[in-house]
Amino acid sequence: MIADDMNWDDCGAYGHPAIRTPNLDRLAGEGLRFRHAYLTTNSCSPSRASIITGQYPHNTGAEQLHWPIPAGSKTFTNALRSRGYYTAAAGKWHMGDFIRDHFDKVYEASTAGFVLPSGIDGEPPKMIADQPSGCEDWERALEERDMSKPFCMWLAALDPHREYTDGALDPPHRAEDVIVPAHLPDTADVREDLRLYYDEIGRLDSYVGKVMAKLNHQGVAENTVVLFISDNGRPFPRDKTSLYDGGIRTPWIVRWPARIVAGNTTDALVSSVDIAKTFLELAGEPGWDAFGDREAKSFASVLFDPTRSHRQFAFAEDHWHDYEDHARCIVDHQYKLIRNDYPDLPPTPSADAGRGLSWQNMLKLENAGELTPQQQTCFRAPRPEWELFDLQRDPGELKNLMDDPAYTSIQERMTAELAAWTEQTGDYLPSKRTPDEFHRVTGEPDHSVRVRPRPSKQETFGTNGKY
Repeated sequence: MIADDMNWDDCGAYGHPAIRTPNLDRLAGEGLRFRHAYLTTNSCSPSRASIITGQYPHNTGAEQLHWPIPAGSKTFTNALRSRGYYTAAAGKWHMGDFIRDHFDKVYEASTAGFVLPSGIDGEPPKMIADQPSGCEDWERALEERDMSKPFCMWLAALDPHREYTDGALDPPHRAEDVIVPAHLPDTADVREDLRLYYDEIGRLDSYVGKVMAKLNHQGVAENTVVLFISDNGRPFPRDKTSLYDGGIRTPWIVRWPARIVAGNTTDALVSSVDIAKTFLELAGEPGWDAFGDREAKSFASVLFDPTRSHRQFAFAEDHWHDYEDHARCIVDHQYKLIRNDYPDLPPTPSADAGRGLSWQNMLKLENAGELTPQQQTCFRAPRPEWELFDLQRDPGELKNLMDDPAYTSIQERMTAELAAWTEQTGDYLPSKRTPDEFHRVTGEPDHSVRVRPRPSKQETFGTNGKY
């Protein structure tokens, strides 16, 4: 089950005291909760492409927002299907047309929930889907599966992706429930924006409960591996599309009563690039190496012994998402190093966040000189080429330690490891920049650039690889 734009700690299971997530909390209580889980990127469709192919985004051919996964790509769902599994996807798709036949059935939610339409008769466009949660077909997919086969379900929500409207949860959260992070101003508009976001997490949680009830009703809950994650972080400034924890850290809960001891937590560091290989190993393909050992590492052993370690480092990427950007980061249990390859560009939030109450409020406060330095991050250009954070002492990633001589050895070690990963995985700096599709201040679409459906990487640059 994949949330859409949910922060790693925005649920009760990860310590949030106000967001109501009883079903996720129960899932964690019945399974294994990972404390240090990271995605390979901070953007919706590239994250999904990485998860399903078991590759880092720069190797998927789909590293920019809305690029389809190329024809001929290998996916773990197709590998399971070839082994006799029934495979189905329900909810948000966002992966293009070339891998649809990697599933026996696709129940696709409307793209209106995450792709901005053109607008009618001069009306401002909105992203409001007919099925606003995106989870409405999750139960149906389970009901209509081939009961004679083992199964793999790719259940992808639209919640809590923008845009937000009242009515997602009854009763709704209250403004006084909201906890405003330090990188956002504590104003009425920001609190209202976060409150509506909380409500969509609550709605998503209800569908998690419905799926678990359906598995119980079908008598398969004991021996079904359930993984709950998000595709990227909270859709707010300095979160989604950033390489801070608000962009790339994810909730990560695994439930499997037949094999996993309930109620445990683990400090094992995991990456979403590992999911494909792990699922295939659990399905009886321990030697299946189509994705290679250069990128993915199975975390199956951690499920059976949560005290085991897994990765020393996780890596994540930042690519074009409405606006051009390119950055990389490396993270371990304590430190994170970020390399900004286009420091001349401000880290503008995604266009959907840019139309939200928080960013519009921040624009006014910035013009009035009323934002703190931490709240000004998204306006800063040029920005630092390198950023280093001590996540234990500074979980909000508010103090850049790159100029602190006390951290020189940490800088050198992590820089060397990032360089080694770059060479090992064939990463590269593009030779061309991709134009922005929206104005960085007003958020208005640039129709001279913006085309839907968005052309693929092959159509744009003539290759699915280095360009």
